[in-house]
Amino acid sequence: MATRGGGGSAIAAAAVAELQQMSVEQLRAVKEQVDLEVNLIQDSLNNIRTATTRLELASGALHDLSVRPQGKMMLVPLTPSLYVPGTLDDADKVLVDVGTGYFIEKTMAEGKDYCQRKINLLKSNYDQLIEVAAKKKSIADEAGMILQVKLKQLSPSS
Repeated sequence: MATRGGGGSAIAAAAVAELQQMSVEQLRAVKEQVDLEVNLIQDSLNNIRTATTRLELASGALHDLSVRPQGKMMLVPLTPSLYVPGTLDDADKVLVDVGTGYFIEKTMAEGKDYCQRKINLLKSNYDQLIEVAAKKKSIADEAGMILQVKLKQLSPSS
């Protein structure tokens, strides 16, 4: 967070000065590259939002599971669209999917804590990516404006 404040504008001014010294071809390449990076960051932001939503749903499901009485009949999801009937045997033990097909048995409290830590991590990453995307977008916009000015200067006046 130390980049906020007076130092950030000095860096931005230096970047603008560099962009102004570039040729039209270099500016086009920079703008194209930065636009591509912004699109990739947007895809990452969408993936983080999706993962956060899934974890929030899982956390809610853990809470609902913790208040159900033992021996209660319920539908158990095998896939997102396939459920089978089952009974709740032990509500204090849950299997947590830690990725790539690995599951770890945890207590209910540990499962909820795992979900909350992952949600916090994803939200932190999301906030950082938002800042990076804004900076990249600003560079792309600046490169586009400078490119337009240079193209106007190169075009014959009528």
